[in-house]
Amino acid sequence: MRLLPKNSEYVWALYSVLYFGFFLIDPIAGHFGPRQWFFTILGTVVFLFLYFGIFWVGRRQALMHIAAMVLLGAAYARYNGGSTTFFIFAAACAPFIVTTELDAVKILLAVEAAAGLTWWALHLNGWFLLFACGLSFVVGASNIHFAQRNRTNKKLIRAQEEIEHLATVAERERIARDLHDVLGHTLSVIILKSELAGKLMERDPARAGKEICEVEQISRKALSDVRDAIRGYRSHGLAAELAQAKSTLETAGLAVQCDAASTLKIPAVQGSVLSLAVPEAVTNVVRHAHARSCQMRLEQRNGSCRLEIHDDGRGGFQTEGNGLRGMRERVEMLGGTLHRETAAGTKITITLPLITEISPEKENCPS
Repeated sequence: MRLLPKNSEYVWALYSVLYFGFFLIDPIAGHFGPRQWFFTILGTVVFLFLYFGIFWVGRRQALMHIAAMVLLGAAYARYNGGSTTFFIFAAACAPFIVTTELDAVKILLAVEAAAGLTWWALHLNGWFLLFACGLSFVVGASNIHFAQRNRTNKKLIRAQEEIEHLATVAERERIARDLHDVLGHTLSVIILKSELAGKLMERDPARAGKEICEVEQISRKALSDVRDAIRGYRSHGLAAELAQAKSTLETAGLAVQCDAASTLKIPAVQGSVLSLAVPEAVTNVVRHAHARSCQMRLEQRNGSCRLEIHDDGRGGFQTEGNGLRGMRERVEMLGGTLHRETAAGTKITITLPLITEISPEKENCPS
């Protein structure tokens, strides 16, 4: 049988029980007879049951164990001076079975009152009062401090575990959003180019071969993008994403107008968010808009960076998918806003605060 629960934090209880040896001093020094030794051993067995039982039972039962220890101390006080150890152990254990310092103080005062009442009722000497009341108070007060520190440490550990759990969940959500954005956009382009190559296979084999080569390149790039997304790195840059978006839209047969601020220096964090937003928005245009043209604009306004993507498609859809929700979450985490208008086509406007203000100059996106 185990004396303490598995992985118990109260290992100190195994060593502290050695102090109960003081209860055996009087029987040994006083040459107690068999009858006295019988009751001494009986008291020892009952104490060990109560002492180690505290760490196995609930709070209410543990309080009963403390009360039983005090009663043992009172019962043996007249015959054994070492009975003061019962009061000391009761005062020492009490702070660890309650949840607040106030409750521990109340129990300690109750133990002190019981020890004092026993001393007064049985007319015991001053040594009993010194150990049963004085030493019990010192030990109990000290353990109140240690017990409170243990409870505080437990709260900190639980808080740390919760933080780690939330960080893990946030990281999983980030990876899920990035994979959705990367694969959703890339696979759409692959499907688009594969369909185009199939249609051109007989009419224009050279053009079809070129499209297939681009499918291979895009597939290789997708593999690299997935690895980067898992590591949390997106190093392509906003300009490259705009150029890729322009190429994708033109491949889909849309007329594209793209204006970007060539001298606008966007911080890495904001640039990463916009780099993720561009392919997601363009993918939605290719998949759902049935548009004939699309305008993309990147500029600075009032200390903020503004990205606008506007198509002339059917619009009208108010429901946000996972990609758009992920885009909105990233933007709002940086203190920005995302507006979506669907009255005339679909217009997505993303505004992010910038650290520096640089006057932008307009130029066409690279083709």
